[in-house]
Amino acid sequence: MTVKLRGNSPDQSFILLCLSAAIFANGVQQQATASSVPADNTTINKPQSESPSSFEQPQLPPLGQPSQYLPSGETAPQSTLDNTYLVIRLSQRRVYVYQDNKLKVSYPIAVGKTGWETPIGSYKVIDMQRNPAWEHPLNGTVIPPGPDNPLGLRWIAFWTDGRDFIGFHGTPDEKLVGQAVSHGCIRMRNKDVLALYALVKLGTPVTVEP
Repeated sequence: MTVKLRGNSPDQSFILLCLSAAIFANGVQQQATASSVPADNTTINKPQSESPSSFEQPQLPPLGQPSQYLPSGETAPQSTLDNTYLVIRLSQRRVYVYQDNKLKVSYPIAVGKTGWETPIGSYKVIDMQRNPAWEHPLNGTVIPPGPDNPLGLRWIAFWTDGRDFIGFHGTPDEKLVGQAVSHGCIRMRNKDVLALYALVKLGTPVTVEP
């Protein structure tokens, strides 16, 4: 998914239109006609205002120009660990954090369901956002950051085809963590994605294994 960034402060909130694993930020018009678009697509819009009622309907950019909307490294924190890398083991439903080839911690995850499998391969963290807000891709309803937000408290992307993104994010439905239920994204408990966010930075290697 492409990402449209309108803020530079790491403490600002963003509107993220996510496909629970493949985030269509750049191309879904407000009157989306594609009934096949999954409900957890996201896009990053303008920072959150003081209340949900202050959200404006986002004006989404056209498809085909993702480089204009990719966020800069200014929104990402500095990692607290050096020589850190992540290993996602899909069959185990866990992500492992290594430092200097030593396991530091691991967390349970939900992974892509049949037909929407999380892609296997070697990647790097390419986007990080705090407190994303979520807009429904079909009816334009905006859910601001908070306990009911489908993306939870953090977003960490590691895969893109230039238009769609896949990454780690929190979830209000934590009982599904440990299952294959997403559209490719890695869902985590909110407390775990907060901890992971503090351990990685842009460029952190991510390996996805079967």
